[in-house]
Amino acid sequence: MAATGRKHLVRDFNHFITCYLCRGYLIKPTTVTECLHTFCKSCIVQHFEESNDCPKCGIQVHETNPLEMLRLDNTLEEIIFKLVPGLREREEQQELEFWRKNQPRENGQAENVRCQRLPEVGADGGDGGGDDDDGGDDDYHRSDPQIAICLDCLRNTGQSGESTVTDLMKRFIRCSSRVTVGTIKKFLSLKLKLPSSYELDVLCNGEIMGRDHTLEFIYMTRWRLHAENTYPMVLEYRPRIDFG
Repeated sequence: MAATGRKHLVRDFNHFITCYLCRGYLIKPTTVTECLHTFCKSCIVQHFEESNDCPKCGIQVHETNPLEMLRLDNTLEEIIFKLVPGLREREEQQELEFWRKNQPRENGQAENVRCQRLPEVGADGGDGGGDDDDGGDDDYHRSDPQIAICLDCLRNTGQSGESTVTDLMKRFIRCSSRVTVGTIKKFLSLKLKLPSSYELDVLCNGEIMGRDHTLEFIYMTRWRLHAENTYPMVLEYRPRIDFG
């Protein structure tokens, strides 16, 4: 006799895949490492602008910088996209529309920015592509929302001696908005021919950015909040300072 199992509906899993803050499906689910509660990335980032406590259980996440205690849950994101038909497509379309509206062209600046593909970094941290400018089929992220950034060298004038960190020959690049600070650091190390043990800090508006922060996250939570900032977004890099 064949077993007859109950057919589960999406709403049966809503308790596990909805955000406590906005009550919608988890978008870019982000987990607080201190208590393992998960929220939409944008929801929890906005909450931490006003509070250092988890909105669900009330535990103090971090005394000064709770954003450092957040981790993206890509596995949960894929599960949610498979459970909810059409959710991935709707979110990607909204993201594309957002970037179209929030990348103003000022005096033709956007058209004149030289497009340079960031290297596809392999497991060994190597450069997965050459310096060709023909935009061949190995442009892995061209379907992603794109963002133009300027990488400026911030020299540490307080230290004696010459610094091995110099200006890039080409400071303007265009890349996927999903690129992380960790990838930017690998890109800088390759272009500046730095030793593998050399550590860099990447800053936005004078604040050190975490290596898991994406360019989209930095733009939305750091750069665009300052009315005087223009496009493209400027990131500064310098030798890592050890505060002991």
